[in-house]
Amino acid sequence: MVDVEVENRSGVDVPAQEAAALAQRVLAAEGTESGELGLAFVSADEMRRLKRDHLDVDEATDVLSFPIDGREELPEGLPRQLGDIVLCPAVVGDRWREPLVHGLLHLLGYDHGAEMEGRERMHAA
Repeated sequence: MVDVEVENRSGVDVPAQEAAALAQRVLAAEGTESGELGLAFVSADEMRRLKRDHLDVDEATDVLSFPIDGREELPEGLPRQLGDIVLCPAVVGDRWREPLVHGLLHLLGYDHGAEMEGRERMHAA
């Protein structure tokens, strides 16, 4: 099972356990049964800084993904570090599930397009 470490820096109540469980289900369905994932809920100000610093766009967004290992082959015994997903409750509100799935697919190497959209629809069902 993927170990999900959830951190809430958003200042609002978030469904941490539900989000971790969804992440584990999506990753397992995508063939990733083990590894480590960071999931952070952040304020709009922090999200704006992250997007500006990493993508050179000065605006808050719903989700950012910071992949590490993705689906790369790893040496035996080395734990898979999937990376980090950052969600902004001020932007997503109660609709955090779709952005979380979107971010997870980016960690696994999917890019925007038909294939990713199909995967998103499959996980929304």
